[in-house]
Amino acid sequence: MKTNVLKDNRRSFLKGSLALGGIALLNPQKALAAATEKEEGFKILAGPYLQTNFGNSISILWITNKNAASWVNYGTSAGALDQKAFGKSELGLKPAGRINCVTLTNLKPGATYYYQIASKEIKDFQPYKLTYGEELTGNTEQFVNTDIAKESVSFVMLNDIHDRPQSIPHLLNLDKGNQRDFVFFNGDIFDYQTDEQQIIDHMLQPCDMFARNLPFVYVRGNHETRGKFARDFSSYFHHVGHTAFTLGPVRFVILDTGEDKEDTHPVYAGIVDFDTYRLEQAKWLEQEIGSKAFKNAPFRIVMMHIPPRYSGDAHGAVHCTQVFEPLLNKGKVDLVLSGHTHRYKVHAPDKNGNHYPIIIGGGPREGTRTITQVSASRKEVRVRMLDDSGKEVGSYLVTRK
Repeated sequence: MKTNVLKDNRRSFLKGSLALGGIALLNPQKALAAATEKEEGFKILAGPYLQTNFGNSISILWITNKNAASWVNYGTSAGALDQKAFGKSELGLKPAGRINCVTLTNLKPGATYYYQIASKEIKDFQPYKLTYGEELTGNTEQFVNTDIAKESVSFVMLNDIHDRPQSIPHLLNLDKGNQRDFVFFNGDIFDYQTDEQQIIDHMLQPCDMFARNLPFVYVRGNHETRGKFARDFSSYFHHVGHTAFTLGPVRFVILDTGEDKEDTHPVYAGIVDFDTYRLEQAKWLEQEIGSKAFKNAPFRIVMMHIPPRYSGDAHGAVHCTQVFEPLLNKGKVDLVLSGHTHRYKVHAPDKNGNHYPIIIGGGPREGTRTITQVSASRKEVRVRMLDDSGKEVGSYLVTRK
């Protein structure tokens, strides 16, 4: 059957070879793909989905199947989307691609905003003439711009999904009914990076249950550094590396722990440098723990895929302990949230190692999957970890010192 389908495709494609050009005779597979793409209508493949580092701004992302000029109409009333925002200009040029990211800035704290994505297909791009095609608009969606000065903050953490997209809605449904400020993905949502369709099917579509209205924050795991598409991965998210932000009583610090294999491992063929990357982050972390925002926060929570301890003797894990643990102790962090080991565990502070609790989420298989619920006020941080049956398998309370 497969052979017949290929022959039929080749025949139909050869009949149109005069229209497609001589390349059809030399490479029928490529020409057939080109013809299919040409015939396919303009559409939105994924999104919108929200990303944020807070600070009275939010990024709205979506993917189209063809290059487009895109923007967002928005406002504080569903019936009056009277403001328009475009993607970030580079050297005076607005974006004109398929992966769209528009950041809304100067938002009012605590206000509800309504928005609608819009994309206009670019059919032909000549030096002195650009030809537009169809224009698409999405439904009117809404989100609440989180007030960073709020008295409390709450979120959930998922980790180590490993290309099991059904786990995302399953775990999030265990938290149904709770009001959260964001969802945090702590790495290894994929086994390795293959192509765009994998990102859409295994993350963006499952996240559609919340991501149009509630932002998620994402940091890479070691598996997101692998595969032929790893270098394109970050294009699909507003941010996936190390960062820090303040929300309510918490200063959040996110570290990108990189790969757990040696940089010299044969599978990387000499084209990675995670050791240097971790050392650069250590310098950044030292500056961060010396900042007023870090020192003045009632609580300091660090989120990193590979934990700074308790994850074996692989090179990356050992290096994380060497470069990050002394700084986390020096900064007197209150809590570290991690994944990577596929074994959920609550590790209490240890005066001879980590001076702070480390909460490690579970793994990808049924019975080992977890969702970690975190809520913080100015007096305490409460952590509660549920397995995929909804049973509590770990908890911890941090009180203000």
